[in-house]
Amino acid sequence: MLNVSLSGVRTLLGTAVAATLLAGCATTAPAGPVEVTRFHNAAALAQVGTGTVFVETAPGDETEALELSAYKNEVLQQLLALGYREASRTEADHIAQVALERFTIEPESNRRGPVSVGVGGSTGSFGSGVGLGLGINLGGGGQKERVGSDVSVRIRDAETQQSLWEGRASLAVGRDSPLAQPAANAAIIADALFRDFPGNDGETIEIEVSQ
Repeated sequence: MLNVSLSGVRTLLGTAVAATLLAGCATTAPAGPVEVTRFHNAAALAQVGTGTVFVETAPGDETEALELSAYKNEVLQQLLALGYREASRTEADHIAQVALERFTIEPESNRRGPVSVGVGGSTGSFGSGVGLGLGINLGGGGQKERVGSDVSVRIRDAETQQSLWEGRASLAVGRDSPLAQPAANAAIIADALFRDFPGNDGETIEIEVSQ
């Protein structure tokens, strides 16, 4: 089972993810916490979670469609749980733009390896379109190479393009960890990103992931 803690210990239920973790966690580097920051427009926040939504790749993101699809699907599931209904882009009230960056972290140095994709659509102060500049705790350590994932989501009004809510979540796990696989990685990150939605504006939190 995967335990997630935020201001205490909470349990993240997910049969498929938990079963995978039990099969392969013994020899991998430990996973760092999911670090999450959210921004939102308080005046427009009442709109979020109602009506229809379409999930798309953020402008400028060059992630391969197959890899990004797992993250977009998990984001969609979280949005549906909030109360949205899925619709086509032309009919949606809101557009959720998803960006992904996956990178390697060299052993002992905590230095990023070559970045595989861009992070178009990442956010800073609300609506700025600037990188968050998080003090990311990449976790792990030791001699194992790790894989980091940065996921950002921006929810816009489809008609006005106004940003209603933005969030970014980061996680690093051992390269051989089951959590490095896109499906499990996406599930953990999306759950953390939308936990206690909408979150406190501008606050960075850490949600522990133990294997």
